[in-house]
Amino acid sequence: MKLLQNSGVPIYQQIAEQLKADILSGKLREGEYLPSIRGLAKDLRISVITTMKAYEQLAEEGLVTAVQGKGFYVNAQNSEMLKEQHLRRVEEALMEAVSAARIAGMTGQELQEILRTLLDMGDEGED
Repeated sequence: MKLLQNSGVPIYQQIAEQLKADILSGKLREGEYLPSIRGLAKDLRISVITTMKAYEQLAEEGLVTAVQGKGFYVNAQNSEMLKEQHLRRVEEALMEAVSAARIAGMTGQELQEILRTLLDMGDEGED
């Protein structure tokens, strides 16, 4: 897990986002336990409170459940909910790209061409 100290994003949120990405991608599967709060805090050299806050955020989003004395485990993911989560992430990334393109003075057509090129590059790996 990679944490960026000066990113402007709180550390607990960085942890939650990385674990969320692992859950949504299937890297962490239904029923798997997350690393213990104390263990993760020790590994990352951060506060136990920070780790707990990240896990609580995931629980509020319905991605994990706490089990007394055992920790947090990954919930079953509804395929429609997963699709919606991925769609939201794509929209956020594209909005960020549109914003960056505007700052760079690019036209919509130039941005579309970059997207087409990137899509074509991705298709080449699927042969």
